[in-house]
Amino acid sequence: MPRIAWVEDDDARGELAGVFAEIRDRNARGQVPAILRTMSHQPGFLAAIDRASSLLHFRDGALSRAQHEMIASHVAAINRCHY
Repeated sequence: MPRIAWVEDDDARGELAGVFAEIRDRNARGQVPAILRTMSHQPGFLAAIDRASSLLHFRDGALSRAQHEMIASHVAAINRCHY
């Protein structure tokens, strides 16, 4: 399994520190999820993915958030991925 290096909270500076702060503020656990940290070397891309995820993936629409989460969990289990 490949490993992706990411930036830890204490090492985040500038734009990345701001993006991390926004993500932590919205996260129920006050954390930046590991899947988002994998994009930490490209703060602009991370911010765009986070916005898209917030607006599209984790909103009720054709599917509820719970249904999105169930599908994501099922696919992750099939792929043996803890995300």
